Amino acid sequence: MKVSPRRRARECAVQAIYSWHISQNEIEQIELSFVSDQDMKGVDMPYFRKLLRGTVEHIEDVDLSLRPFLDRDENEVDPIERSILRMSAYELQYELDVPYKVVINEGIEVAKVFGSDDSHKYVNGILDKLAIKIRNNR
Repeated sequence: MKVSPRRRARECAVQAIYSWHISQNEIEQIELSFVSDQDMKGVDMPYFRKLLRGTVEHIEDVDLSLRPFLDRDENEVDPIERSILRMSAYELQYELDVPYKVVINEGIEVAKVFGSDDSHKYVNGILDKLAIKIRNNR
């Protein structure tokens, strides 16, 4: 099945956010090395940059929005799951043209690719609650 350019953008953004979280390097450096070292074929590059830079730029608000829904301290959340949650929370809060159901589904699908066996269930549970709070759609 062909993956959409936006899905590829989300997958790459999660990897780059993870790299930023682990390395604590400047986001510009992370983006540059990611774009030059990874296969970016089929990626919606403007959306990749928007997700990556937006998530990092708003990281305090993003983390604050997630905290009430985590079942443990945020530093104990698996770094890949945390990166997925951060990107999805950013998207729910700041990319209002993207329907909340799409954001949740995409977070789940990215978790299936990069997370542990049940991480997509964890991501789904948190994003469902977060979407209600942020988008008031249910």
